[in-house]
Amino acid sequence: MIAIACDHAGIDLKPHVIAVLEELGLPYQDFGTNTHDSVDYPVYGEKAALAVASGACELGIVLCGTGVGIGIAANKVHGVRCVMCSDCYSALMSREHNDANMLAMGARVVGSEVAKMIVRTFLTGQFNGDRHARRVGQLMALDAGETLQK
Repeated sequence: MIAIACDHAGIDLKPHVIAVLEELGLPYQDFGTNTHDSVDYPVYGEKAALAVASGACELGIVLCGTGVGIGIAANKVHGVRCVMCSDCYSALMSREHNDANMLAMGARVVGSEVAKMIVRTFLTGQFNGDRHARRVGQLMALDAGETLQK
């Protein structure tokens, strides 16, 4: 299950993302918003991120004007590693090296066709493990309030 959410600025990109999910045969849960009325992006970033962090959804995709605000909001939820992305290479590396579990994109930054390529790349990328597992462990230690400083 893939969590998807957006604010009013990301709403026009959401149908394009959903089209990719449907093309790949991936079930999804839409956490809103579903109108162009102004809303607060942290509310929607948190909704999707909580679904990912709880395990109810395997991965998440959040959208706003730049992808930055909603991505920051998602990253405030313990257990989330959300990448703000506007290119396919970063989307792939975020999955292979960082085990990113959420993707944030900006509807005012990427066009619909590029966004669809990014979503496909993110969803089909796989974590490589090995040396990257140690580093992801360090990220999770920071997320848990620990320090890496000796």
